[in-house]
Amino acid sequence: MKTRVLVAMSGGVDSSVAAALLKEKGFEVIGITMCFDLPQGHSKKPTCCGTLATEDARKVASQLGIRHYVLSMQKALQDEVIKDFCKEYLQGRTPNPCVRCNQYIKFGALLKRALALDAAFLATGHYARIIKTKDGLQLKKARDARKDQSYFLYRLRQSQLKHIVFPLGDYTKERARCLARKFHLSVADKAGSQEICFLPDNDYRKFLQEHVAGDIQPGLIQDEQGEILGIHQGIAYYTVGQREGLGIARGHPLYITRIDTSSNRIIVGDKSKAFKREFLVKNVHFVLSPIQKKVAVRVRIRYNHKEAQAVVVPFGKKIKVRFFKPQFAITPGQSAVFYDQDLILGGGIIERVLG
Repeated sequence: MKTRVLVAMSGGVDSSVAAALLKEKGFEVIGITMCFDLPQGHSKKPTCCGTLATEDARKVASQLGIRHYVLSMQKALQDEVIKDFCKEYLQGRTPNPCVRCNQYIKFGALLKRALALDAAFLATGHYARIIKTKDGLQLKKARDARKDQSYFLYRLRQSQLKHIVFPLGDYTKERARCLARKFHLSVADKAGSQEICFLPDNDYRKFLQEHVAGDIQPGLIQDEQGEILGIHQGIAYYTVGQREGLGIARGHPLYITRIDTSSNRIIVGDKSKAFKREFLVKNVHFVLSPIQKKVAVRVRIRYNHKEAQAVVVPFGKKIKVRFFKPQFAITPGQSAVFYDQDLILGGGIIERVLG
């Protein structure tokens, strides 16, 4: 009997190639597409879970000769991701909804569904690797550093990792495109999806206006000395490190250095003031072994941040991080992920900047 693998098919190149590779290796492959009934917006980039994506996934499944199902996950998205997304922005933090989606939906609810269907594994098109060792399963960066998505996966548990497959972990994006053409997949030249699936045109401010505008109040913009420079439209619309859209002029660029939720104030200063060194991380999770003592690692504080050398120290249930060199825009709400070369140790949510 063939080993059954459920493949999360988004209608894009990566997940389609993942399904094709697994079928070629002799697995019983079943495609499943999560449907969120999302608006398309005006962007030329497709959403990963909308109606068009579902149709593309269905076409690929038909080409591959595999069963394909569509699963409505709208309620899960609303309860686990969108509510948190709005709440975090209202509190002056900048969330990463993709991390929560992976934790609670793709490798939470969807993995449970896969196991209920007697699948041994759930596969996705993520660029990352899972390595089996004598101590347990390790999560590593993809071979293709430009496409590596391990940052979004650091919250995976051992109980989840043993049922997950990343077929593209050893491939480059270019190689995946070539394979899509080799398999004659209809999505071989399809553009990549937009960053956050539930944000039409990737406009989070418009999304917040439509969902929580009544909870957003204007307030003061001040400099580091307390001088009032202007009025902001609501802290939910701003993020640490932001320069554009402040509506103030001082003859030189100003950047948001801090958001004070308690007083509904935004603090701005020169770019140098947005560089910080030390911060606290909450909701800490380690893939395999927790850090028990002070240790030097490399830390990434957002997806497009180049990880930097730091020292991490257990601080009760939290972790204190101190970079060797100050980093720009350490932002509460974002994930800080700890690396040992290409090994993902774990991470957590940036709670607050120290100093």
